[in-house]
Amino acid sequence: MPKRRGQGPGWKQVTAYGGLLAAGTLALQWLDYRRLARSHMDEIAIALVAGGFLVLGIVIGIRAFAPRAAPPFDGNPQAIESLGITPRELAVLRELAAGRSNKEIAIRLAVSPNTIKTHVARLFEKLGAARRTDALARARALGILP
Repeated sequence: MPKRRGQGPGWKQVTAYGGLLAAGTLALQWLDYRRLARSHMDEIAIALVAGGFLVLGIVIGIRAFAPRAAPPFDGNPQAIESLGITPRELAVLRELAAGRSNKEIAIRLAVSPNTIKTHVARLFEKLGAARRTDALARARALGILP
């Protein structure tokens, strides 16, 4: 026989029983938690302190070992001015430091290779160098190159 409306427990009754069961379960869990907290209070306190120190260590470690921005390199403008190095010669010097040949520098700066040879010769004179490596070492010593 099909059930008619009104027979059996209603949704209000089921909801009330479910609420009572949930409240009872919650009360039992709360009592169990209180018993656990009382019997293991020392261990809980130690774990909280250890967790605090862990977080503190991570924060300090991140701040201490975070990469810092390097100060901007100015290229020692006083040395450049005192030696009389022109902006174009400085560009050639930077290209030399990058390890490029005269031909590569000429292509990058859109000038002839002979112009680059002239700039390199003038740089050698101004820096008191006989070779590229000497010129680069002297420029780095003066703070013209990083």
